[in-house]
Amino acid sequence: MKNNNIYAIVGPTASGKSDLALKLAKKDNAIILSVDSLSVYKEIDIASAKPSKEELAQAKHFGVNLLNPNEKFDVVKFLDEFNRAKTYAKRHNKSLIIVGGTGFYLKVLTQGISPMPQISQDIKLNTAKLMQNLELAFSNLQKIDPTFASQISPSDRYRIEKAYQIYLSTNIAPSEYFKANPPKPLEPNLPIYEIKTIRDELRERITKRTQIMLDMGLINEVAKLEYKYTRAPNSMKSIGIKEVLEYFDGKLNKAKLKSKIITNTAQLAKRQVTFNKSQLNIAFSANAKEIYNKLI
Repeated sequence: MKNNNIYAIVGPTASGKSDLALKLAKKDNAIILSVDSLSVYKEIDIASAKPSKEELAQAKHFGVNLLNPNEKFDVVKFLDEFNRAKTYAKRHNKSLIIVGGTGFYLKVLTQGISPMPQISQDIKLNTAKLMQNLELAFSNLQKIDPTFASQISPSDRYRIEKAYQIYLSTNIAPSEYFKANPPKPLEPNLPIYEIKTIRDELRERITKRTQIMLDMGLINEVAKLEYKYTRAPNSMKSIGIKEVLEYFDGKLNKAKLKSKIITNTAQLAKRQVTFNKSQLNIAFSANAKEIYNKLI
């Protein structure tokens, strides 16, 4: 394996991506960029199943422990962290391994994203008011920009809100704005390796990991997070956290808590597999051992 390589490892949650990336990083003296929606947060250690302090010390990691749980992580922050990791890798003549379950960010790297206009605080507030009635917001968007509206789901809150922010900031229909500001990929030729999983084996891995998280103190971690940050931040709506909050509310006992985390994680894994196959250009799909042998 040559230095200055950049490649990505994807796969559903609990498929062993982090273990494979660390093994490769130690063999190749590479650095790792985590693409995970929870590992980015400090204090969310158990619920995120992020690498341990010992594992983080074995290879230089980016994208881990960047923000407090009440701060927002988005694609702009991810791209900043990617550029920081890439610069570090180049300066130190190392390979960069991108690993994680948030395939959307890899899609942005390989296919690009249109730059957003400057959006004022007033427009953000006005948009938030419009979004209080999602059905009406979508109906009005159909009148403003039928082309854009026809390309998204009526329940796609994120894209509807972005469309209004663009329209109110520029007075241009979102479809016209995106035509004038096409996406620019940063890594169009990024090789992506997918860990192929067998459903029953993955379910077993998810079950084991859930038990480990509970044994490590998941309930206490969530209690501390709720006390310090309340339930308002987006991070508190993540799998593993939201189920514990239901347990606190008396809606689940401990057995049902474990079962619900396993079920919701398995459903997430299924969505991740579907996204990766349909949205990413996978270079090679195999089990972790075969990917390791191919790369080494």
